[in-house]
Amino acid sequence: MIDIIGKRRWYYLISFLLIIPGIVSLALYGLRLSIDFTGGTRITFVAKKQITSEMIEKTKDIITSQGAVISTVQQSDKTFIIRSTSIDEKKNAAVLQQLRSEKIPVTQESFETVGPTIGKETTINALKATLISSLLIVLYIAFSFRKVPKPASSWKFGVCTIIALLHDVLVVVGLFSLLGHFFGVEIDSLFVTALLTVIGFSVHDTIVVFDRIRENLLRVTGKPFAVIVNDSILQTLTRSLNTSLTALLVLFTLLLFGGGSIHWFVLALLIGIASGTYSSIFNAAPLLVSWNEITRRRKSS
Repeated sequence: MIDIIGKRRWYYLISFLLIIPGIVSLALYGLRLSIDFTGGTRITFVAKKQITSEMIEKTKDIITSQGAVISTVQQSDKTFIIRSTSIDEKKNAAVLQQLRSEKIPVTQESFETVGPTIGKETTINALKATLISSLLIVLYIAFSFRKVPKPASSWKFGVCTIIALLHDVLVVVGLFSLLGHFFGVEIDSLFVTALLTVIGFSVHDTIVVFDRIRENLLRVTGKPFAVIVNDSILQTLTRSLNTSLTALLVLFTLLLFGGGSIHWFVLALLIGIASGTYSSIFNAAPLLVSWNEITRRRKSS
């Protein structure tokens, strides 16, 4: 018998250690936002031979000659991405013509411009989607678990689900804050998609455990609440791990062979699903027990 509930404080400590660096990074550095949120132009160049610093500098000079201000340059293998203030199609055509005339051995792979108004709208919609989905989750769980017997209550299940969900979101967002500060990784609309997917997966995994707790509370009498919760976790442990493992294997394969365009999207999903599996087993259900014990002690004092 694995005593997960008895060692829950250790699991809380692990979660604390996982999210604190990210929270500190968010407070100090924030997130490095892509042009999807801030507006601007992102141009991807592919070199015909090995990239040199001289090649990048010449390309930057040509872009700045069109009145743009360079904000970041990211380099990977034979590809480098330049992000700048907005450039229209006419100026981009002038950039391409000058690259050819100066015989700089690069080709433009993609050209993307987003206005600041669209970027602001994307940010607001992303926040709305996250908040609305969280609210709907609490309402759904409160309704679904409305007949759960004491010592638990439906709203406690909902709140503990949201706490576990926030844990997973903070792990992913905190990691990308660190990646953005130290490695220049930007978050885009795909990152928001990954975050919402992680939220859905986290809730799904938590509900599997909570549903078994509800069944055992209705069926088993005479056992302490902590024992029932621990038994419920163990009964769903294999299913949770197997479900997550199959998803993680696919994501790991995509991370290796999926290409650069979805690399950070897949990494966000990989970290988020791994965190969601951990939090549903070692955080969400144990929080119910801790909450119940605090309530019981207050009533007895």
